[in-house]
Parts: sequence; C-alpha cells; structure tokens
Amino acid sequence: MIAVEAWQPADGLTLEPNALRAAREQERCLALTAGPGAGKTEMLAQRADFLLRTGTCRYPKRILAISFKVDASKNLKERVQRRCGQDLASRFDSFTFHAFAKRIIDRFRPVLTGKDALDAGYKITDRKVESSRNQIVFGDLVPLAIEILQTSKMARNAIRQTYSDVFLDEFQDCTNLQYDLIQLAFQGTSTRLTAVGDTKQKIMGWAGALDGIFETFAADFAAVPLNMYRNFRSQSRLLRVQNEIIRVLDPASAMPGEQLVGDEGEVFAWQFEDSRKEAECLADLIANWIRVEQLPPSEIAVLVSKQLELYADHLMAALEVRGIPFRNEQQMQDITVEPAARLIVDYLSCLYGKREPKAWVRLMNQLVPFADDEIQSSTRKDLDRLIKQQRKAAVVAELLDVPLSGWWESVRAFLKQVRIETLVALSPDYESHDRLKEVIRDTRMRIEELLKIKPDLPKALERFSDDQAVRIMTMHKSKGLEFDSVILLGVESQTFWGKADEERCAFFVGVSRAKRRLIMTYSERRETPPSKPYKWIEKRAPHVEFFHYAIPFLSNSS
Repeated sequence: MIAVEAWQPADGLTLEPNALRAAREQERCLALTAGPGAGKTEMLAQRADFLLRTGTCRYPKRILAISFKVDASKNLKERVQRRCGQDLASRFDSFTFHAFAKRIIDRFRPVLTGKDALDAGYKITDRKVESSRNQIVFGDLVPLAIEILQTSKMARNAIRQTYSDVFLDEFQDCTNLQYDLIQLAFQGTSTRLTAVGDTKQKIMGWAGALDGIFETFAADFAAVPLNMYRNFRSQSRLLRVQNEIIRVLDPASAMPGEQLVGDEGEVFAWQFEDSRKEAECLADLIANWIRVEQLPPSEIAVLVSKQLELYADHLMAALEVRGIPFRNEQQMQDITVEPAARLIVDYLSCLYGKREPKAWVRLMNQLVPFADDEIQSSTRKDLDRLIKQQRKAAVVAELLDVPLSGWWESVRAFLKQVRIETLVALSPDYESHDRLKEVIRDTRMRIEELLKIKPDLPKALERFSDDQAVRIMTMHKSKGLEFDSVILLGVESQTFWGKADEERCAFFVGVSRAKRRLIMTYSERRETPPSKPYKWIEKRAPHVEFFHYAIPFLSNSS
C-alpha cells in the first residue's frame, strides 16, 4: 500500500492533466468524454491501479468495470493486471452489461417469481418460449436483473456493499434499460462511478442508445464533467482527416491546430472499375505489406459499413488464393475471446506447435493466475507430463499417416485433468455449465472449419487466434481496436444508407482505427452476389461527403 500523494502512473506513463485528475479522484463521480486514441482504456487501468494500490478502494471492496463488448472487457482486465499485478487485480471485475446482469440473476434468482420465475440451470436460447422456467433469451438478461433490483432490497445492498467503484466504458452507447440497471444499483450511494466514452462514436442508436447520456449521468450522479483531447493513436495526417469529421459531429471538440502539425501518416482514396478488380488490387497490396514491409497481419484491418459477407467476398477469396491468413469477424463472432476457447487453442498450440512460449505463458496464467509457487510448480509438472504423453501419440499418428486423428481426444484429456472448477473460474458465464459446454463445442466446430480450408492444425490455430491474421469486420465491430493500416472498403452512397448522423459516426469510428495508413475505396460496379440480396444496386457512386473529408490530405491521388 502506498500513500495517495506518493502514487504515480504505473509503468512511468505520462497522463494529460484531465486524465491524471480522473485517475486520482477520491470522492466524486466522473463523466469523462474523450476522442478515439485518447487513452480512455489506459486511463481506467491507471485509475484502478490508483484505487487499489493506495487503498482508496478499501479491502475487501472491489472495482466493477462494465463494457459493451467481450473483447473490450477482456482488454481492460488484462491492462489492470499488467499495471498493478495479479494479486490486486483479483479485486477487479470486468464484465459486459449482459454478463453483469447474468451475475445478478444467478445470485438472486429465487427473487424472481410468477411469470419471471427461473429454475436453476436455466438456459439462454435464441428463441423465446412463453411460460418457460428453464430458458430465456439474451434480451431478457438486463430486464430480469432490473426486476430483481426493484424487488429486493437485499440484492441492492449486496451489490452496493461489494463495489466501492464502478467504471462504465463506451458509455455513449448506454441504452435506457442499461442505464436503469446502473441507477437502481448505485444511484444515491457512496459508490464512485466513472463513465467514459465519446459521443462522436455513438453507433448504437439503432439499439436504443440514449441521446445526451453524459449530461443525464452528470445530473443524476453529481458527476464532474471532464474531457481528454489528445489523440495518441493516429499520425498527424490522419488526425487532420478525423478533425474534419469532428467539426461536423461535435464542433466544440475539434482539436487545436498545434496538435495536428507534421506530415506523418498516409491517406489514399482509390477508385475501381468493379469489385473484382478492387479485390485483386487490395489482396496484392496486403501481400506486399506483409511480405515486403514485414507488417504483421494483425496490424491490418479491412472495414465495411455493413453486410460483410456481401462486400468482402471477392477480397476474402483473393486473400485465400495468396495464402494470406484472415479472420472474418462476422463468422467468428465472439468465440475467439472466450477464455475456454483461448485455453483450448493455447493447449493445442503447445502440443502441436514447434515453439510456443507465449501460448505456454498464457496457459499457465489462466490455469493458476493467483496460485503460490508450489501449486504453480505442481501444475506445470502435471501439464508437462500430459503434453509429453500426447506428443508421443501425435508422432505415432503421423507415422501411421493419420496426423490429426486424435487432436480432440487430446483436448478432452486435458480438460479432464484441468477439472471443472478451474474452467468455471475462467468466466462468470461458465457458472452455467451449459454455457461452458457450448463454448467448448463451438471451439471444436470452428477449428474443424479451419481444418477444412487447410488440413494443417498449427496453421488453423494461428488463424483462430487474434495475432496472426488480417481482420475483416464491420466498422461497428472495430470500435475500441487499432491497426497500423486500415482499408475502408466500399465508401459508397449505396453502402452508407442509414440515418446520416449514425452513418457519419460509424465512418468516424472506421477512420479513427488507423494509426499510420488509411485507404478508402469506391467501386463503380458491384456485381449482385449469388444470394441476390433485396434491393442490391450494381451501379455505385462514391459517398461525396466522406471522400470530401479526406481529399485535402491525400498522400497521392491515384
């Protein structure tokens, strides 16, 4: 424990004044708005470090962080672990809104009665069944948690006694139901809430995101409004493009000119005759980045407005021909960020890979994150023994010309040795054993799909993971991520056909993912996909407004 006045940002990082003030706040709630690349996640990690290391979050109180996406929740948890160590980080809970709601339901389920009553071991399914006590749909989680908090004073008090601090990440996307949950749980208490987000990135309007949410929160929780201006992600030429969009979205937040000096970064706008030529050109370009520039595939993203399969189909085929690994995020969904999936992939990497020290370290961190040296040593020995046995079996299978015959049996043996208690501890969602089984099943199915593309298990495992593939996703899904080089595919009027404000926000999110290089494309013709989607338009026109933001700052006009 250290004195409050002695605390300095972890790892010697320098925070801008408002970020430092937010990290050190001891009494008030905070409403912190910040642009992309301003270090919102890092500020939250530093705030957690301050609260835990100074004892401002008094033991045994905990910190609750609520995010909108699984990978954002995981990213924040990992940052906190790096900043203040595993021991203190064990008091930091990082969930999505739905995961937090499910924790409330699982803990206080008996409070639900009548039509809302649930049996133990209930399942979350895709289809609602009226009057069923053993299954609900995903959309029921938050309303049922609200019902519990409205009904039970004991439930409200239990949550309030658990947490001294609450972090709300990407708060601009908060819906009315999610805000109701936060109010019921924490309004009028001594709990310190820190809401962080960027109104220029509000892209959940279609899902009920509230207008003016930061002003509402500041009034309801007497929160201090703060703004972080500086963008640490993008180079100057890209910042200038972003600033032109900010002038339209939120003129008061436009960056001052002295932050935008310099000529670093590259911005391109390319026109193609048709989508096949576009795909071939972009695939060659990406191959050059990887093989000549030595740019890691994970530092490349291709972003589309919507309907990923329809717009990126030719590009994915062209990448496949060139042997360039890519991840279709629409297809992958969130299975790759599931802790149980990561555990299985890391184990198989240790078993079938040549040298996988990173996978081994991740494996041990997940299996024994807070154990003492003796337990860690014992776990390592047991795991090492199992891997040696299974490696011998894999060698025999290869000699018999059936090299991949036993890979899933190896996983089953591994999971059996790990034991169910350890697996459940990986995620609060796994307290429902059915959810754990579902993740394990989906992991197997995804690896099998990748093996059909190429029957090479180490390659399939690389493609499964985040760090070895070009990412292809919607702009919506890219939020919170960053890449060296970003391609915005199909910046066309026929692609951005939603409400103007929402489409502008989505475009801003896409542009602001790029650190060094941004490419915008437009194709004069996009042939109708085989699925013949409704109202598909082959003849295309560039989105004049969006290209207008970039034109003054292009690196060249090719």
